[in-house]
Amino acid sequence: MHPLLAIQDIEKSFGSQTVLHSISLSLNRGEIGCLLGRSGCGKTTLLRLIAGFETPDKGSISIDGTSISTPDGVLPPEERGIGMVFQDYALFPHLTAAENIGFGLHAIPLRERKKRVAELLSVIGLPDTAGRYPHELSGGQQQRIALARALAPRPSLLLLDEPFSNLDPTLREALSEEVRVILKSQDTTALLVTHDQKEAFAMADRIAVMDRGHILQWDTPQAVYETPAVPEVCEFIGEGALIQGVIKDENTVDTALGEVRGKPATHLAKGTPVRILIRPDEITYDEAGKHRGVVTRKSFRGKATLYRFELSETETVTALLENERRLEIGEQCPLRGRPRRLVVYPK
Repeated sequence: MHPLLAIQDIEKSFGSQTVLHSISLSLNRGEIGCLLGRSGCGKTTLLRLIAGFETPDKGSISIDGTSISTPDGVLPPEERGIGMVFQDYALFPHLTAAENIGFGLHAIPLRERKKRVAELLSVIGLPDTAGRYPHELSGGQQQRIALARALAPRPSLLLLDEPFSNLDPTLREALSEEVRVILKSQDTTALLVTHDQKEAFAMADRIAVMDRGHILQWDTPQAVYETPAVPEVCEFIGEGALIQGVIKDENTVDTALGEVRGKPATHLAKGTPVRILIRPDEITYDEAGKHRGVVTRKSFRGKATLYRFELSETETVTALLENERRLEIGEQCPLRGRPRRLVVYPK
């Protein structure tokens, strides 16, 4: 069975600047994907290519086995069966919530249209807002209405362009989880663009971490976090640190935190200089430890505090330690690294 969305070797330049380099990925029906990266990494350009607003210089894009974009021909956006949700909602201010949702359904009988609108108002949890205008709704409610409007024609693919960026952080996180539930309930295939890791992890089945026009890793959220494919991914995802070490055996690396052991993820020879990934929750306070770090920064996180420790002039780590023992700036602290598995990169 072919994927619903297939992107193969896409390249795109503007003038002399290449913004996408040999991009390939695919989404199966009902999956939610995410393009995650910093501003300028090329994720919005890729979304515009999928939507039909740009033409690729090389490669192809297909939906449900049908080619929609190549350098030789582009299917118009309105013929692609794609829905879009934007960061500014783009609701019609003179139409009610129900009229906004039903805006793209004029081709179907009125009775069916009203039934579909009522169904979606219920799905998004706003059945009592049918007669209200956008200015009478909160930001979160407006975004739900925009989502319902995009879902109303039952698009084969839904594109979401930074859909929560105008909301406050607490609402953004809650709404991203709710939107995932809504999309799954409608069996909708979707592709989200965001720079926010929390949104990506809350919504996506698969994440493409992008940097300077390249996909560094296309994988499940768990794999992206636990086994980053390249150092650039672990420097972007989470709050981990890369520290220098030397391979002792397949389970052990000698580092400034002492011998760090974990499930093997490498077959590099003994004595090979490497860098290993250490997450904040993989460092513990060790009263008997010989290896110490100096507190240079701290951030209270409720039951725990996130500390930054200087291990040497060139190496720092962050550790999330419970507040049973409070450390002060400048204090030395014995530490031990306890990763769940070794994530190792040749130096």
